[in-house]
Amino acid sequence: MSYFNGSKQYPDYSSGSPKRRLNLFSTVAVALISALVGGLISTAIVLPNVYGNRAQNKNQVVIGQSSSTPPVNVTSQTGFPVVEVSKAVGPAVVGIGNFQQSGRLFGNSGMSEVGSGSGFIIDAKNGYIVTNNHVIEGAKKLVVSLADGRNVDASLVGADARTDLAVIKIAAADNLTAVQLGDSAQLQVGEPVVAIGNPGGQEFARSVTDGVVSAKNRVLQIQGESSFNLIQTDAAINPGNSGGPLVNYQGLVVGINSAKNAEPGFEGMGFAIPITDALPFIKQMIEKGYASHPGLFVSIDDRYTEEWAAQQGWPAGAYISKVSTGGPADQAGLKSGDVITKINDKAIKNAIDLTRQLIQFKPGDKITVTYYRNGASKDVTLTLAELKQ
Repeated sequence: MSYFNGSKQYPDYSSGSPKRRLNLFSTVAVALISALVGGLISTAIVLPNVYGNRAQNKNQVVIGQSSSTPPVNVTSQTGFPVVEVSKAVGPAVVGIGNFQQSGRLFGNSGMSEVGSGSGFIIDAKNGYIVTNNHVIEGAKKLVVSLADGRNVDASLVGADARTDLAVIKIAAADNLTAVQLGDSAQLQVGEPVVAIGNPGGQEFARSVTDGVVSAKNRVLQIQGESSFNLIQTDAAINPGNSGGPLVNYQGLVVGINSAKNAEPGFEGMGFAIPITDALPFIKQMIEKGYASHPGLFVSIDDRYTEEWAAQQGWPAGAYISKVSTGGPADQAGLKSGDVITKINDKAIKNAIDLTRQLIQFKPGDKITVTYYRNGASKDVTLTLAELKQ
């Protein structure tokens, strides 16, 4: 399978370099190369923080779920529920321009827009907007395009590559409309949904496509998205839709559009991060400036595959290539060369499994790690530490 989870990208005309497309995880081919062939890779959740701590945001914000009265009443529809959903949610959907240093562009040096994506306002009073991390990654400047035609500079509140989520903020912007959030855990396969976003950039801003929930609990091996059981939909999702909302027929946001199967011959296979699973990380970024993750403080080598392990007579698992001194794994006696095979008796077959298991816990939680060393399996109990990005 070939997937993309990138925003729309623009050519780089920097002086002295050939034309090329900047890649902010725009294809899964790149993501898979870094994830599966990269040697000592930074597997999400399990590596120590290398970015340092961000200053905490003192403005405590409580993001509520939907109100008792959703913006769209399905029972009162006149046969066009997508129209009503578009009217209710469209004003809260924004375009996001990612500007980076361009070197020299048409004789001038400075910033140029290298990509664009989508987002949606979750707090109209404070100007908070949710999007994907890969939409804003590497940006030196962010510009938000509002539904009423205004273009407003935005600042980064928090970004988390481990979940591919980000929160940005626009200041001094009045008359904003915020979305209402639904409960993605209640979604049913076959339920109609609507995707709203900016495929192709501002030219096609707030495009609306509709479809159904094709499946739930899908797993993609893409950085960030691999942390979640994703929603699969046949509502059209294209480059530039990343970060936009997936909405049910009550006008409630149930997902964040993030990826699509781009393999030739496949159509109608888009994927969204469930909003209920994403919400705790969104709140953390608003309240703290970062998303908190539980960590073992080890590095995992993804070249250790099930097939290779079977040839050696070893079990499937996550191969530890490095243990950080003083971290939870080090304190528990884990070493380089150990293979983690279970977390609390849940089988671990690879680094993705390890990520997905650990993300269910909080820093400070105690877990039992089963590992393989020198032909024998052993158990050890340890306390997870906090990772900050």
